[in-house]
Amino acid sequence: MGERGPVLAVDIGGTKMAGGVADRDGRLVTWSQVPTPQRAGAEELWRTLESLLAGVLRAARVSEADLAGIGCGCGGPMEWPAGLVSPLNIPGWRGFPLRGRLAARFGGNAGIPVRVHNDAIAMVAGEHWRGAGQGKRDMLGMVISTGVGGGLILDDSLIEGASGNAGHIGHVVVDPEDGPDCVCGGRGCLEAIARGPALAAWAREQGWRPGEPGATARDLSADAARGDAVAAAALRRAGRAAGIAIASATSLCDLEVVAIGGGLSQAGALLFDPLHEALDAHARLDFTRAVRVVPAALGQTAGLVGAAALVSAGDRYWNGD
Repeated sequence: MGERGPVLAVDIGGTKMAGGVADRDGRLVTWSQVPTPQRAGAEELWRTLESLLAGVLRAARVSEADLAGIGCGCGGPMEWPAGLVSPLNIPGWRGFPLRGRLAARFGGNAGIPVRVHNDAIAMVAGEHWRGAGQGKRDMLGMVISTGVGGGLILDDSLIEGASGNAGHIGHVVVDPEDGPDCVCGGRGCLEAIARGPALAAWAREQGWRPGEPGATARDLSADAARGDAVAAAALRRAGRAAGIAIASATSLCDLEVVAIGGGLSQAGALLFDPLHEALDAHARLDFTRAVRVVPAALGQTAGLVGAAALVSAGDRYWNGD
């Protein structure tokens, strides 16, 4: 059964670290986020996270002794359920014992559950529990941000896979011939094309914001919304790649709904229109045409709600104990 009481919820990605306190029904009492330190070592990253989480507990007026548990989504890959994390987009953590450090610092002596999973799996848990996937038996959740991750719900059950990394749609190959190299070591992966830093790099190569190496995917989305042709082309490129990957995933898994979160999802139609065009072109079987692709209903808090679900709805979303 799920645990009762407030949950310390954590969502860690290459761009930001978020923390919040959720009630037993997944409602966030308070939450906050900070940028993920770039080029930081393991302990600097941990201190940033520790300070953030201590702050949200103070803001919620919740003590560590009050907690029913700690749920955390973190970029992958990871050793699951041990919670040793090696996020591709956080190079300062390699085999970092995140689950153990959270338990030691915030778990107190009560032996409360501390559960760490892939951030995209947390996201799909949140969307299935309280968002776009409520009432659906088969769905994919995607995070398109600094990286591209995914999590699967099939037959109303969270799918972990052999190592806990199932659903990692960011490393589905969508352009094996001409696609860029990927941080995973492969070539032509969805993540290599659609992740925010790759989009910004591609756009700069095409002449976008010359002389501004610090311009980000958020800047790119803003420029595309204002009519910048290169920025819009970059988002079309990302949307097309995502649509191809979703068509493949839907053919394999017979999905009802795909919920997309992460910072890049905020680009709206600039991303979703080319995504739907590519999906229509490649999902040709009758059952694949039925899939709905929508923005995450919980928006930027989907990962935090899903992290809370690992504890409060652990009977549905956690199989690691």
